[in-house]
Amino acid sequence: MSETRWLDPLETRAWRGLMCAHARLVAQLDAELLASSGISLPDYEVLVHLSEADSQRLRMSELALRLEISPSGLTRRLDGLVASGMVERVQCPEDRRGTFAVLTELGAERLEAAAPAHVAQVRRWFVDRLTRDQLCALADAMASIIAGSGACSSSEVRAS
Repeated sequence: MSETRWLDPLETRAWRGLMCAHARLVAQLDAELLASSGISLPDYEVLVHLSEADSQRLRMSELALRLEISPSGLTRRLDGLVASGMVERVQCPEDRRGTFAVLTELGAERLEAAAPAHVAQVRRWFVDRLTRDQLCALADAMASIIAGSGACSSSEVRAS
C-alpha cells in the first residue's frame, strides 16, 4: 500500500477554491436564471444540448452522457421539461427500445428568451471577473482535467 500524498498548501487552496467557486457560481446562476426566465440551470443545460444537436434531438443515453448524469437522473430531469411542453420524448423508429429527447418549439422559444439574461449573468459572475490571460489559463487547465477524466467530450472545453 502506498503512502498518502497529502495536498500541500497551494494544492489545498486551489482545490478548495475550485469547490467553493463552483458551488457559489452554480447557486448564483441558478437563482438568477430561475428568477429571470423561470428555467433552472440544470433544465437550461438540457435545452442547450438539445438546441445544438442535429434536428434538435438526442438519444436519451447520449444526452445523459453529455450531462454527466445517470439515465434515471435524466428521466427525472426531463419529466418537468416534458410536463412544461419544452421537450418531448419520441420513440426511435429504427430501434423500438431507444427514445429521443426532442426540443419543442416552445422549448426553443423559452431558451432563446432566457439566453441573453443568462449570458449577462455568466459575464457578471464569471467572465468579467477574470483577465483574458486568466480565462485562457483556466480553460487550458479545465481541458487538461477533463481530458484526463474522460468526461465532457465537447470541443468547447478542449485545449487549443
